[in-house]
Amino acid sequence: MPEGKDQEKTEPATPKRREEARQKGQLAISREIPSVAILLTALGVFSIAGSWMFQRLSGVMRQVFQKAGGLEQMDIPFLSKIMVTMANQVFLILMPLMAAILVTGVAAHVAQIGFLFTGEPLQPKLNKLNPITGMKRFLSLRSLTELLKALVKVVIIGGVAFWVINSEIRDVPILVKLDITQILAFVGRVAFKIIFYACLVLAVMAALDYAFQRWQHEEELKMTKQEVKDEARQREGDPKVKARIRSVQVEMARRRMMEAVPEATVVVTNPTHLAVALKFEAADMVAPQVVAKGAGYVAQRIKAIAKEHNVPVIEQKPLAQALFKAVEIGGFIPSNLYRAVAEILAYVYRLKRLTS
Repeated sequence: MPEGKDQEKTEPATPKRREEARQKGQLAISREIPSVAILLTALGVFSIAGSWMFQRLSGVMRQVFQKAGGLEQMDIPFLSKIMVTMANQVFLILMPLMAAILVTGVAAHVAQIGFLFTGEPLQPKLNKLNPITGMKRFLSLRSLTELLKALVKVVIIGGVAFWVINSEIRDVPILVKLDITQILAFVGRVAFKIIFYACLVLAVMAALDYAFQRWQHEEELKMTKQEVKDEARQREGDPKVKARIRSVQVEMARRRMMEAVPEATVVVTNPTHLAVALKFEAADMVAPQVVAKGAGYVAQRIKAIAKEHNVPVIEQKPLAQALFKAVEIGGFIPSNLYRAVAEILAYVYRLKRLTS
């Protein structure tokens, strides 16, 4: 039973899992936000520069028809010239609108997922050609959700359009008395109201859709407890390998420590359980330094190496215990032990003078 529970995806995604999903293009992104942002941007551009764009476009069409009407016969070069001129003028007129839409679309995506450059989603995958897999995707929760959103948008836009047109229907009979410019202005005003109110409702839908996409993305990224453990093991390393590395490091440190024993000035012992090797050079050191220490077998090895290299071994139980507890290898003795160590060193120097 516990193993079955471990297979349930109940754990939040780790940073590593999130980064891997991001590199694969698996992100919480709502398509509704860019759509609504682009519609609102286009609406804003038309409200500010719509009359100017209409006048410019009308002027271009007027020039084209005037030139065409003044000729008795039109040939291919003339038609090509007219088409190029029209295309250039239309491009210049629509360029502010296209630039605003481009910037808005990019900004809407960046605001959701930040800057991301990855080719992972573009790589061909053979499993996508499997009709069974394709049918599963078609009948998945995500596909059904997208279908439901599309239906809701159609209903909303249709309802808004009906509401606006119904409120303006009383002015339709008056249009027969107006000229073409006024009729176009009326149609433009009604269309603007339909799009504006539809955008407001779609903006609320976009916010809800983004929240849903975030929730769905988090659910898809969830991990089982075993996956979390495996990732932690990969990140921190196999415990057996780490133990082996630590043992090798300890052995190397012990070897270096033993190599420093022959250079020691004196070895203070407990007498059998502890051994601390001290080194002191008055010209270069401010205080005696512990170059090696150990207990049990290591203490015996320190004493054996010291005897092999004629390093004095002195039994001083309280001092050996104090040095072993207070000073790490490579550290200098504390000031409260100066007197006791000085007496030991003085004794060692007298021995050296007597034997020399």
